[in-house]
Amino acid sequence: MDSLEEDLTCSVCYSLFSDPRVLPCSHTFCKSCLENLLQVSTNYSIWRPLRLPIKCPHCRSVVELPPSGVDALPSNVSLRAIVEKYQRDSEPRAPSCQEHCRQPLNMYCIQDRQLICGLCLTVGQHHGHPIDDLQAAFVREKPTPALLLARLSEQKWSQVCELGEQLEQEKARCDALLRQDRQEVNQFFVSLEEVLARKKQEYLEALSEAAAEVAVTYDPLIHRVKELQEEQLDLVSLGSSVEEEDSPLVFLEKVHQFRDRVEKFIRTPLPSGINLSVTPRAAAYLQQNWPAVTISSLEQAPVPKLRCCTRCDGGIGTETEAEAEPPVTAAWDRWRQLRPTASVALLGLLLLLLAALWANPVGGASLGFSLLSRLSQLAQSLSGSLVTSVWDTMEAECAAMGAAVQRWGSQLSVLRDRVVQQVAALFKMSTSR
Repeated sequence: MDSLEEDLTCSVCYSLFSDPRVLPCSHTFCKSCLENLLQVSTNYSIWRPLRLPIKCPHCRSVVELPPSGVDALPSNVSLRAIVEKYQRDSEPRAPSCQEHCRQPLNMYCIQDRQLICGLCLTVGQHHGHPIDDLQAAFVREKPTPALLLARLSEQKWSQVCELGEQLEQEKARCDALLRQDRQEVNQFFVSLEEVLARKKQEYLEALSEAAAEVAVTYDPLIHRVKELQEEQLDLVSLGSSVEEEDSPLVFLEKVHQFRDRVEKFIRTPLPSGINLSVTPRAAAYLQQNWPAVTISSLEQAPVPKLRCCTRCDGGIGTETEAEAEPPVTAAWDRWRQLRPTASVALLGLLLLLLAALWANPVGGASLGFSLLSRLSQLAQSLSGSLVTSVWDTMEAECAAMGAAVQRWGSQLSVLRDRVVQQVAALFKMSTSR
């Protein structure tokens, strides 16, 4: 159709041919265009008075016209007929019924609120429904867009805006919490530099994953709310355009579509708001789990698995607790298992030491020191910080006990010498008598 319209267009005025006339050079132009060209050519021509010269705009050849001018040129009847037919076919046609081919929509069904044709009323699915003519339906439905716009603005706009602001605030709150945790983590790791660089990176990656989880949770909701806002603004614009429509056919068709979109939008549920909790918080977790960490156990230092959930107990997860269990706890459990056996062994060693001291104080003291050295070696061979500390305490206590036993041994040695002297004196006295 575009190429046809180009062929039916005058090369002077660039419009469809109006009363096309043919020049002697066989080129066709509008009559009015040729008259304008002839007037310009006559003003600047020294041609013979009985002939009127004109230059063809297409081939630039000069032709002569009779004294009557353009009216003497033959009319292009075929081209004029084609132009008229093209203009008739290009006019907008009234919408036809989709169920009944070529049947115009000339009635309005009040029950179904649709444009229908005569066959729809007589033999179609609208048989027996109340109908109205297009003009009456147009007058009755004219206030409908304004009412729908008022209903749309009152019911949805405030809720959508409030929800959008709430989601933005919640996301900002969670981002603020994560930023605060990031600062606390940076402050905590600043003093250890190279040794703590890998742990710092792991914790920051966990926070980044939590931030990504927050973004994944909130961004779709915020995007959905923005879509609802755009949809409502689109409906408001559409309603304004429907109000300005003057054609009954087009208006009734558009108002039906507008009604369906408004009803669908009103029935669309709003997305639920989400209140995420980030757990565990960095400050509490570090204060609870990291004071007991030493440089030697830094590789096993715990890093939490952050969780973002709607309902969290604020504690640390089971997996985190298992990973964050300090080695002192395991050592203490092993010590509690070994404590009865160790108690019996220590009691036996003490009894053996006392018996040796009673028999031979000097040898018993040396034996006690030997046992203490063996106990020290045994304590050094055990692993675990708590076991080492317990054995260190026991070694100190045993050393103190050994010193006391040595003092007791020296006192017992003096007491033995005195007893021997007394016995010898009594024996001399008895023999002298």
